[in-house]
Amino acid sequence: MSGALVVLSSVTKTYLLGQQVINALQHVDLSIDAGSALAVMGPSGSGKSTLLHVVGAMDHVNEGSIQVGEVEVTSLSRKEQVAYRRSLGFVFQRFHLLPALTALDNVVAPVLPRKTSFDKFERAHSLLAAVGLEDRLRSLPSELSGGEQQRVAIARALINHPGLLLADEPTGNLDSGTGQEILRLLLDMRAEHGLTILVATHDHQVAAECDRIVSLRDGKLEADDLWSAPRPS
Repeated sequence: MSGALVVLSSVTKTYLLGQQVINALQHVDLSIDAGSALAVMGPSGSGKSTLLHVVGAMDHVNEGSIQVGEVEVTSLSRKEQVAYRRSLGFVFQRFHLLPALTALDNVVAPVLPRKTSFDKFERAHSLLAAVGLEDRLRSLPSELSGGEQQRVAIARALINHPGLLLADEPTGNLDSGTGQEILRLLLDMRAEHGLTILVATHDHQVAAECDRIVSLRDGKLEADDLWSAPRPS
């Protein structure tokens, strides 16, 4: 699924909150080119996170279809959803590092129980070096800054060679300078690893670094802007 093409067709997601129906996504049509970086913007409650969740098979849709590479996400069984999620990379606002594990062990953790075609610790070491943390392999999360913890989370997201990286407010817990560093790092990783990146953000500076921006409001796609940002070679 390297450089996965993502296509959403009339995707609708509703929630029931008490007696109230929440329209999280309303007939969203969206195509994301393989190897591109797309930013999804919008106010709180606009549907940004829900969009990432349904693409990542962390939630189901009520209507419509989602195609990621060769995978029809909306038709997967529960078992198939688990296998599909293992093929993706996830980066969140909260770093979700295991506090008792070193940086190296946190990166390895997602693939530790499974057989892989690569040496797990060798790849984790290489990824931590790529994100500038080769000298912090044995550090615990409590010994790392917020930016360093997010770098560990990025390395962890790449451990299984994903074609699609989903990033939900990846700079939300960081100061603006560190946030810009993290976003540029993600884009560098895209070029190096052939990733397609879908990032939900409220930060206009972060979004401006991406190839394209779409805007959501009340679950509806409002705007779609193509930027002249350089594409990966």
